Amino acid sequence: MSRRNLALLLGLLLVSGLLFLLHLVTGAVPLTVEEVVHALFGDGRNAVSARIVHEVRLPAACTAVLAGTGLSACGLLMQTLFRNPLAGPSVLGLSSGASLGVAVLMLARPLWAALWLPDEMAVVLGAFIGAMGVLLLIMLADRRMGDGTGLLIVGLMVGYLCGAVIDVLQVAGSEGALRGFVLWGMGSFQEVVGSKLGWMVIPVLLGLVVSLLLMKPLNAMLLGDAYARSLGIPVIGVRRTILWTAGVLAGTITAFCGPIAFLGLATPHVARALCRTSDHRVLLPTTIVMGGMLALLCGLLVKWPGLEGLPLNAVTSLLGAPIVVWVLWSGERWARTS
Repeated sequence: MSRRNLALLLGLLLVSGLLFLLHLVTGAVPLTVEEVVHALFGDGRNAVSARIVHEVRLPAACTAVLAGTGLSACGLLMQTLFRNPLAGPSVLGLSSGASLGVAVLMLARPLWAALWLPDEMAVVLGAFIGAMGVLLLIMLADRRMGDGTGLLIVGLMVGYLCGAVIDVLQVAGSEGALRGFVLWGMGSFQEVVGSKLGWMVIPVLLGLVVSLLLMKPLNAMLLGDAYARSLGIPVIGVRRTILWTAGVLAGTITAFCGPIAFLGLATPHVARALCRTSDHRVLLPTTIVMGGMLALLCGLLVKWPGLEGLPLNAVTSLLGAPIVVWVLWSGERWARTS
């Protein structure tokens, strides 16, 4: 890694740390940095501040970091696998599958009452099962077709099919259930509290570790499957590993946070433009760190005084959509479909 890119990575880490701290001090009850420090290191000076930090703001900030890093890594994996600048976490229908799982639970009838689970965990379970069901279907299609373009089309069609079923369920659902489903679809980093955070940490961290281990095969696949095979890369095995990794990351984050728009799609492009390279040994760590930073920024905006209640997806779309348009408009070589 060059000095320039190393400095860029360290700068992103520094900004991420500052945004993380802002998450802890900003909210309906403003706290000072001193109060946050005392709350974190537990000297018992202010029990109210300690409870706010530990039970609300720290889990939300950690959730934002996990969601941003995981979705950004997922987006880069998808863009490299399909050699398509517009590929992202939702390209295989995983987000739609998670939404369908939640819609079945919330709109068809209160199935969570029969699961002996709290409502929040039932929703998470439904979303995860929906996403993994779509992922299993995609993996079966990959075994049958073995073609990236065909797989991309299958994923898009599965997404449309899930969306159509969700529309039918919305018509049949009650007003209260429909309102709950719409609120879930807006996305949030605030709902992952208590033991739920631990269930989210494990699969996301495993997915990030696997992503980092794939840096060399990803570099080889940039030049095509034939070139990768000439280097001894097991292309089929790597492709399936990428699909499983991206599926687990996208499915887990969507299950806990709801569908987060544009974050995974736009972040790799920003990182690629700043790094000025497609080398995944530089690009992937930068994308991961930048994803966490942007998620912290978006999460901070929706809780800033005067902006409370602003949907998270509205903020991520306002930031991400112009970036995607810029990619299409600029026509840079690294952004073209191979």
